[in-house]
Parts: sequence; structure tokens; C-alpha cells
Amino acid sequence: MNKNNSVFKSQAQGNLKKRHRVSKIWRNSFFLSTTIGIFSLVILLFSIINQAFGYVIVENKVDPASLSSIPLKSLEREELISILQENLSKNRFKTIQRDNPVEELKRSELVGLVTSEIIKPTTLKSYFLIPSLTNKAEIIRTQQDEFPNAVVQFRSWISLSFLSDPLSTNPDTTGIRTALIGSLWIIVVTVIIAFPIGIGAAIYLEEYSSNNWLSRIIKTNIDNLAGIPSIVYGLLGLAIFVRGLNLITSGAFIGIDQSNGRTILSAALTMSLLILPLIIINAQEAIRAVPSSLRQASYGLGATRLQTIWYHVLPAAMPGILTGTILAVSRAIGETAPLILVGASSFINKDPSGLFSNFTVLPIQIYNWTTRPQAEFRNVAAASILVLLIVLLTLNTAAILLRNHFSKNKAA
Repeated sequence: MNKNNSVFKSQAQGNLKKRHRVSKIWRNSFFLSTTIGIFSLVILLFSIINQAFGYVIVENKVDPASLSSIPLKSLEREELISILQENLSKNRFKTIQRDNPVEELKRSELVGLVTSEIIKPTTLKSYFLIPSLTNKAEIIRTQQDEFPNAVVQFRSWISLSFLSDPLSTNPDTTGIRTALIGSLWIIVVTVIIAFPIGIGAAIYLEEYSSNNWLSRIIKTNIDNLAGIPSIVYGLLGLAIFVRGLNLITSGAFIGIDQSNGRTILSAALTMSLLILPLIIINAQEAIRAVPSSLRQASYGLGATRLQTIWYHVLPAAMPGILTGTILAVSRAIGETAPLILVGASSFINKDPSGLFSNFTVLPIQIYNWTTRPQAEFRNVAAASILVLLIVLLTLNTAAILLRNHFSKNKAA
């Protein structure tokens, strides 16, 4: 008997050591995976930041001091308009007046217009952040030897003017206001459309529909739709919203003079189709995770099914639902292929003002700038990526705060 016990104990210790060894291997594998992921993210962020800041060698076509003895930002609107009229040809001024009447522009916009149309700063050479910090003397020597009429400036390509100025073909004067407003319009309208529809579909599938062959087919198709390439949704949006529902998406049904349906409404409807499967699947999982005892307790107190869902199931499932919405919005904000198909412009300098406006978005502008031959557009693209990340983090933070709020209420 003692011999059998010792054999059993020896086997148990051997199995325990083996399990610990396997556990250690897996733990180290998970740690290595996390380390690689964090390291890759750090490299990505460093690469973007390295291109968004640095010294530039800039030369102005017209010296700002020759236009006014005081800084342009200190001039009144009338003085800025007068400078435009005096220094631009009549045809060019008429073109600007036709597209954006100068009398309606803000003073900051007039300063930007004077800068881009008259002063015309041109970056002759740009440097990334690390070379700027380590080789400043060499940069100044290059400017003195090769570009004596230019000046060396340390430039943050992401700035307040970069956020507030419209798009331009000049990397020194371009901004992202039009693309930023377009992205925000589309994301907000997309969430307004997709969130209630997705939650409603998940509630029906989990709380009302019976487990029959039709429900199983619907759930399987929703799972499959979540994996379809986004370009397919772009083709669907082009066929249905841009062409099929042109009367509605163009605004013609309320008298808006829009020649086609390539508008913010078409884009938002297309993006809603893209993220709906993700919202529905995550909402189903969150609703399914709510204990049945909570429902039974509500029914036992005389509540109807609708009351049970509204006052008990949804509040308990809301943290999980919002987590799924965060993932869906994160995917939508970076999409380009569907929006190109439904009419996103690669260059537009007029801000969208409503659902029936033409539009462009940040991801498309980033792609467009990276294909330009001028090296300075890479810096502009890097600054735009930082703005896109900030917008994404801001939206996600708002959703996380809502999720935590519902989690606290659930715990209480």
C-alpha cells in the first residue's frame, strides 16, 4: 500500500511539474505577444510624431512686411480685403468672391487667404523631428549655402490654423477643417441611424423571436455580414442610396438643388450598413449575458416583457452594448473604400452644411496626401493622422464614460 501511495504521489508531482511548465510557457507567450504589440504601437506613434514636427526651410514669394507694417493677424477685416483687392488680379479676385464671398469670411480666414494667395510661403526643404533635434547646425548651414533668401523655422504641422483652415493644394497653407467636419458629420449621423436599429434588432432576436430555422438563418447571415469586405458595402450604397434613392439622398424631394445623391446622407447610410452587424452581434451577446433570474424576478412582480427589457435587461446589458459600439465606430471612422464609391471628394474646400452637402473625410485626405510628389505632404498626412487618432480617442472616451456610468448603476 505504501508503495502504491508513493508511486501515486510521484506521478502527481510529475504531472504538477508538467502543468506548471506548460503554464509558464503559455504565460511567457502571452507576455511576449503583449510586449510585441506595445512595441509596435510605440514605433507607429513615434513614426507619426517624428514626421509631424521638425525644422523647415521656408521662402515667401511676397514679404509680409511689404503688405503691412503690422502683423496680418492684427489687421481689421476691411484692411485684409483691401490687400486682396490690390494684390490679386481682377479675375482671381472674382473667382474667390464667387466661391467664398470675402465679406462673409472671418478675419482668421482672410489672413489665411492673404497668406495662401499673396504671400505664398513655400517649403524648400523639410526635416523630421529627430534630425531637427540632432542636426540643427547643419540645417542652418544648408539654408545659408543653398537658400540664402529663405528662413529656418521649427514647425508643428498640427496647429490651430491647421484645424481651422480649409483644404489647399499648397502643403504650407492647407488645413483639414473641411475634411474634419465631414468626418464628424458622417460619424454622428451613422451612430444616430445604426445604434437604435442595431439595438432594436438585437432585442427582437434575443427576447422576442423563437428559436426556429428562420431565426437561425437570420443570425447566421448577420454573423457573415460582419466579415464582408467594406468595398462591398460601398457598392451596395452606390446602387441603393446614390442611384436608387437619389430623390431622397440628393435632397431633391425638399427642393434642394443637388445634382446627385453623393451626399453625407448617402455616406452615413452606407456606413450604417457597415457597422450594423457588429452592433447587433455585440448587443446580442450583452443581452444574452443578462441572467434569466433578473427577467423572472421582473415578471414575478407583474412587469410586462417590454417593461422588463426597458427597465432591467437593457440597463444591465448597456456596458457590453457600448463596448460593441466603440469597436464599430472605430472601424467606421477609418474607412475609405465605401466613401469613395458613394461620392467622397479627394479635394473640396467648401464645408458641409447639412445632410445633403458634398463631403470629404480625413482618411481620404490622408491617402491623397501620401500619394503627392511633394515631401511636405507626408508631414501634413502625419499631422492629419494625429488629428484622426485624437478624434477617435475622444469618441471612444465618451463611450467609455457612458459605459462606466451604466456599470455603476448596474452595481448599485
